[in-house]
Amino acid sequence: MRFQTPLVPARLIRRYKRFLCDMVLEATGQEVTAHCPNPGAMIGLAEPGLRCWLEPNDDPRRKLRFAWRLVDLPGGHRAGIDATLPNRLVAGALQAGRIAELTGYADIRAEVRYGARSRVDFLLSGGAGPPVWLEVKNVHLRRGDDWAEFPDCVTARGTRHLRELAQRVAAGDRAVMLYVVQRSDCARLRIAGDLDPAYATAFDAARADGVEMLAYGTTLSPQGVAIAGPIAVDPGPQHIPPA
Repeated sequence: MRFQTPLVPARLIRRYKRFLCDMVLEATGQEVTAHCPNPGAMIGLAEPGLRCWLEPNDDPRRKLRFAWRLVDLPGGHRAGIDATLPNRLVAGALQAGRIAELTGYADIRAEVRYGARSRVDFLLSGGAGPPVWLEVKNVHLRRGDDWAEFPDCVTARGTRHLRELAQRVAAGDRAVMLYVVQRSDCARLRIAGDLDPAYATAFDAARADGVEMLAYGTTLSPQGVAIAGPIAVDPGPQHIPPA
């Protein structure tokens, strides 16, 4: 998916109120306030001084003229911080048949009600097998080696999704949790059980109940972001027993 307007480099001054950040544009030295499309903790990606990439806009209906999209990382790597982007990437990848485990379905619907009070990201049907209930999660946390980790903070909503997917498997359908890793320096994915023990426990239970756990990487540049190939999901238990 290409960005609508060319990104411009900037340096982060601070992120605050979750959805706001102050930046200094590299080209002019001007200080601007930009939209931060990410409600998470953004561990390691919101440090003052980081080189970032902003997307300008001239829409008079928007209060802010810039939106934060990328962060430069050591070694020429990048991370995407837009938590709304993975669903759009997956929608395009499903239509193009680029996710091998999820091909062969004639009908792809988004935001379908299921569970107690949820909407599944995608419902795939019209294939040779049962319908597929697909949830998508954005991943941009890395704390060691080449591991991507999810979540970066407590997510009661994410835990509920795992349980609701397991209920769909019990009803005879397929259920898939797809983690989209918006970092170019990660080759594996695991659950950050120390940050959210309840999510790690629910992950283990859902996988044991038949929920399929997939992870796909991305390619990231100032021109755009695209789904790349699959990456390995840690096959071991994710819950960390208390000491």
